[in-house]
Amino acid sequence: MTDLLGRARAWAAQDPDPGTRSELEALVSAAEQDPDGEAATDLADRFAGRLEFGTAGLRGALGAGPNRMNRVVVQRAAAGLASYLLEKGAGSRDTVVVGYDARHRSDMFAQDTAAVMTGAGLRGVLLPRALPTPLLAYAIRRLGCVAGVMVTASHNPPQDNGYKVYLGDGTQIVAPADAEISRHIDGVGELADVRRAEGWSRLGEGVVESYLADVVDLLDGDGPRELTTVYTPLHGVGGELMTAAMHRAGFAAPQVVPEQAEPDPDFPTVAFPNPEEPGAMDLAMALAAEVDADLVVANDPDADRCAVGVPGPHGWRMLRGDEVGALLGDFLLRRGVEGVYASSIVSSSLLGELAASHGQPHQETLTGFKWIGRVDGLAFGYEEALGYCVAPALVRDKDGVSAALRVLELAALLKSQDLTLTDRLDEIARDHGVYATDQLSVRVTDLDRITETMERLRSRSPTQLGGLVVEGVDDLSRGTDDLPATDGLRYRLAERARVIVRPSGTEPKLKCYLEVVVPVQHDERSSEDAVHAARIVAAQRLDAIRKDLSAAAGL
Repeated sequence: MTDLLGRARAWAAQDPDPGTRSELEALVSAAEQDPDGEAATDLADRFAGRLEFGTAGLRGALGAGPNRMNRVVVQRAAAGLASYLLEKGAGSRDTVVVGYDARHRSDMFAQDTAAVMTGAGLRGVLLPRALPTPLLAYAIRRLGCVAGVMVTASHNPPQDNGYKVYLGDGTQIVAPADAEISRHIDGVGELADVRRAEGWSRLGEGVVESYLADVVDLLDGDGPRELTTVYTPLHGVGGELMTAAMHRAGFAAPQVVPEQAEPDPDFPTVAFPNPEEPGAMDLAMALAAEVDADLVVANDPDADRCAVGVPGPHGWRMLRGDEVGALLGDFLLRRGVEGVYASSIVSSSLLGELAASHGQPHQETLTGFKWIGRVDGLAFGYEEALGYCVAPALVRDKDGVSAALRVLELAALLKSQDLTLTDRLDEIARDHGVYATDQLSVRVTDLDRITETMERLRSRSPTQLGGLVVEGVDDLSRGTDDLPATDGLRYRLAERARVIVRPSGTEPKLKCYLEVVVPVQHDERSSEDAVHAARIVAAQRLDAIRKDLSAAAGL
């Protein structure tokens, strides 16, 4: 305990933030009085190590100590990144652009980063204000920067924040850059020795104007625009940019969910600010029903993801990420967009089928846009977690604004033909079969549970799932001919079914991804009935697989 209290006092002494400094001092005082109490346990966790810097940069709960997100951790990370860039040959003319969202402390972390970059001899530049993550990825290439940093925790809970690093090609860092930057962070001495300089600058609105002009230019200027849209930024920073893009593209102003329209770091109307989470889209779908909208569009808080809701015979429903991915991929292929169509290993295999039918190559990557964005010749990339790259020449990352514009363009085109997004999904199913996907996701408080589950599945692999024989198992931790190693298991089942199990890279979750493929029988039934029948079979197979997988994993 004496050593822990000493390290905590030393940390507090260097902390430039009076809030986290007093927070830590209060914990030290409480732990001294009760060495077995909650304060002592909390203090031990805060000093159990430092936040790990990996391919997602940094992400964690706000608070004092090396195992939390705070100004000391951020400044040390910035100093390590600057040291790495200088080692790689960057100099005084090279710019590091820094963006931030509206989460707690994001603006301060961004200013600290710009000051450290400037102090290290680089040019630290901030985006004009709190803006979406894709605008940061865009600005790196537009301005010819050597690197970029985005302060955001995306769709994590309100108590979290994060630090995402991009290199000069506009893509997120991957190995070995992550390990090399981490090594430089470890080499940073006392915070007092980290030089800060206030000569950093802030960009004007020109970079925002340029982004808007470029994403709007993606659309067919003569295409239909008649559409009634409900939109929510989920208390994030996407609202202003999204509504401006829609206006410039010629769409009517969306009906914005009023309770979620303005940035709010506490996300008061949702349990988790993630469009995929139960209940997150309830307000949007209720408004859509009220105004008889054609579709719902949503961004997550940093607007790099896009969610889409559609009306149906049983009310409004949110499309799965794989459904939106298929719609966007199919739309671009029909438009004749050539190049590689890429998706992550946990996404539906339908995109590969669609690309092949149009004579275009398909590539599978590890999970995350740090991999998808690096695909040579990329034309379109997506992952099932609502991330879509529809304009890799502009943003080599997921972009919820440009993706939403493309969805609106497609929906308006279909509406002009008396069709809907659902009709297009049915058409794809008739041509290629029903590719149905689902998830089994478990949020944990003890990360050891995830490790134990993965070990259990590796040692006692199921031989059947949902009545389908497991024809093969790929332990992805060993890598494959096409993929680097990652912690995951892929089960190849009979009748083209598939299951992938992996720990989440950004949240304390174990995720299981299920897919079944059911042909549509072209018999005496109408094509609509045939598709419906195939979807019922697919849903039953997914339910059976989920039940067996849950039992096998001990979930």
